[in-house]
Amino acid sequence: MNWIRNFRAWLGETRFWMLTGMLLVTGAASFVLQFIGSENAVISQNALVAAFLVGTIFIVGSRMDVEQRGRWSAILIPSFGLVFLGVVFLPDYLLLLMGAAFGWAVVGLMLFGNQRTPMQYREAIKAMRDNDYKKAVETMDSLIKEEADDANHYRFRAELLRLWGKLGRARRDYQTMVEKSDNDADLAVAYNGLAEVDLQAGKYQEALESANKAYELAPDEWVAAYNLGMIADRLADNDLALDSLQKALDAKMPDSRHRMLVYLWQARAYARQNDNDAAEAAIENLKSEKKGLQEWQKILPDEQAKVLREVLEADVNLAEKLINGDVDSSQLATQ
Repeated sequence: MNWIRNFRAWLGETRFWMLTGMLLVTGAASFVLQFIGSENAVISQNALVAAFLVGTIFIVGSRMDVEQRGRWSAILIPSFGLVFLGVVFLPDYLLLLMGAAFGWAVVGLMLFGNQRTPMQYREAIKAMRDNDYKKAVETMDSLIKEEADDANHYRFRAELLRLWGKLGRARRDYQTMVEKSDNDADLAVAYNGLAEVDLQAGKYQEALESANKAYELAPDEWVAAYNLGMIADRLADNDLALDSLQKALDAKMPDSRHRMLVYLWQARAYARQNDNDAAEAAIENLKSEKKGLQEWQKILPDEQAKVLREVLEADVNLAEKLINGDVDSSQLATQ
C-alpha cells in the first residue's frame, strides 16, 4: 500500500494518527448504533459521518499552505456540503446529491487544478530538463517579480540554483523563504533547505543550526530528523546522530534508499563508539535494503542528480561495500 505510506509521510505522524483515531471512533460508534433499531440511531449515524467528513477537512487542510487550502476548499467544500445535506437532511436524495458532489469535484479540478503549476514553473522545469539552468532561473525571476510574497517561488528557484552550483544565491533564497513563510510547514522546509545548502558547501556547523530549527518546527516529519542525523554523522556527533536517525526511522520513512543510508550512519556512529555488536546489527539492517542501493544506482548517474552525488555518493559507495562484504564494522569508524 504505497499510497498509504506516501499519504502518511506527507500528512505527518500526529495528523495521520488523529485521522486514524477519528475513523476508528466514529466507525465503531456507527457499528454499535446499527444494532439499535430506532430513528434516533440512524440520525446519530448520519451525524457521525458528517463529523468525520468535517474532521477530515480540518486535519488534511491544516497540512496545506494557504494557497492549497484555498484551491481545495473551492473544490471540495461544495462537494462535502452536498453530501452533508443528503446525509443529514435529505437521505432520500442522497445518491442524487452524491452524484452532484462528484460532478462538482470534477469541474472544480478542471477550473482550479492547473493553478498549482503556473506557466513559469512549466517553462522553468522544461529548461531544467534541458540543463539550461540560467534560463530556468531567469524564468523564476520574472515570476518572483510578479508575486514577490510567495515563499514557495523562492524555494523552487533555490533548488534550481543548487543544481546550477550557485550555492550563495540559493542560500539567500532559502533565507528569504524563512522571512516570507507564514506557517510552520513552509518554515521547516526553508530551514531544511538552508541546512542542505550548507551541508553541500561543507559548512556543517551552520547546517546543524538550520537542521535543528527545521526539526523543532516539524518533529513528526522524517525529512527533518533524517537531515539532522546526516549532518550529525558528518560532525561525528554520534549521540545526536543515533537519536535523530532513530526518530527518522520511527517516522516511517517511505523509501528503501533513505533507510539504507540511515542504517549506514547508525553503523558508523556505533563503530565510532566501539559498540561493534550494535554496528553489526545496523549493517544487517542495511543489507536488508538492497533495493535502496539499486534505487541510488539508478538515480545518481542522472544529470539532475549532481547535488545528490556531491553529498551522498561516497556514502552510497560505502553501503555497497558493506553489502558486498568488502568492508566490515571494524573498518567503518575510519571510512
